[in-house]
Amino acid sequence: MSAVSNQARAGAEQGAARVKSKKEEQSEEAKKQQVILVAYLIATLDLIFLFMQLGVIPYLAKSLGLDSVGFGYLQTTFGVLQLVGGPIFGRFADRFGSRAALTLSCASGSAFFLLISISTSIPLLFLSRLPSVFMHGLPGAQKVITDLTTPSERAGALGKLGLCFGIGIIVGSALGGTLSTKFGIFVPIYVGLVGSLITTMIVMVWIPSQAKPESEDPVMDHRPSQSGSVFSLREILRLMKFPGVMEVFMVKVFAVFPIGLFLIMFSIISMDFFGLEAVQSGYLMSYFGVLQMALMRNVLHYCIVAVPLVFAFSTLGTITDSILTKSVPASDTGTMLGICASVQPLTRTVGPAIGGVLYKQFGVSAFGYLQLIVNIGLFIYLLKSNVPLKEKKGQ
Repeated sequence: MSAVSNQARAGAEQGAARVKSKKEEQSEEAKKQQVILVAYLIATLDLIFLFMQLGVIPYLAKSLGLDSVGFGYLQTTFGVLQLVGGPIFGRFADRFGSRAALTLSCASGSAFFLLISISTSIPLLFLSRLPSVFMHGLPGAQKVITDLTTPSERAGALGKLGLCFGIGIIVGSALGGTLSTKFGIFVPIYVGLVGSLITTMIVMVWIPSQAKPESEDPVMDHRPSQSGSVFSLREILRLMKFPGVMEVFMVKVFAVFPIGLFLIMFSIISMDFFGLEAVQSGYLMSYFGVLQMALMRNVLHYCIVAVPLVFAFSTLGTITDSILTKSVPASDTGTMLGICASVQPLTRTVGPAIGGVLYKQFGVSAFGYLQLIVNIGLFIYLLKSNVPLKEKKGQ
């Protein structure tokens, strides 16, 4: 009788342990999803504030007496700083965790808007670009999501950031144009400053210090990124030697360049070619955001809207970022995302000069022809190459 009682008690304890384990797993999953949702919120707010200032900076620069050439230098300064800061930010995230990295990004955004708000001269306007070296809210959110998702879940989770990007364009562009027109050109900057401070507090409260779980693959997660300085160029370039990484990265660079070139020149084209005011320019950029959000839903919306440019821009980053983060050790995903984030700053660095020449010499249609030529070249290359565009079965 005692033996039967002991067996029953042991069975009950095992059952209770299984139930407890299941509840703990559900609790952990709920917490993980909560952190991911917060990452989406942070990315959305960061992009709203970014597009708010992007819409008014050309008009602020013009009001301070900066001509189109000077504005090109201002854009280039911003691009160079973000180009340099992207990989360093990624290394920082790998070394110190997602919360520290996002806090740095949001705090830098606060300093960025503060300096713009006191920019009453051209030198101060150029100085305001300095904090942008660590303004990488989107890569920071990508880092959190990458750490909390499996390779098979990653593309879908990262793809939802396209919705955040669309909301950022719509709300940020329209709000920036409206506020600057009705209340003054500095009002969107003040809103961005307060918003960045609030976002910083959200990060500190809701994002865990280290979102990355223990790796399931000890071979892939040998944590080489923990050695060397955050500023180590050798550690950054080491990732490009992994199989397929360089090829996919170069496809990303060439595919994004013509699209980025047009977006860089958008403000100049709006003012010069179409003669739009700040609020009208904001509404037009919001229209692009509506297209992007629709295209992120399904193919039917894509066929209805039929804007391949926006579709390509919406999906290309998700696909390449997903492939590249799967191609490197888990301990290096932050650095890889930082390298990916440097592609658009690279375009902003060389884009204004190239875009200005194309626009003046050949008109708006030159951007379409450039995109066509590049796309045909990439299509032929991808058909004939062995670029690893599919997920490996081992992952």
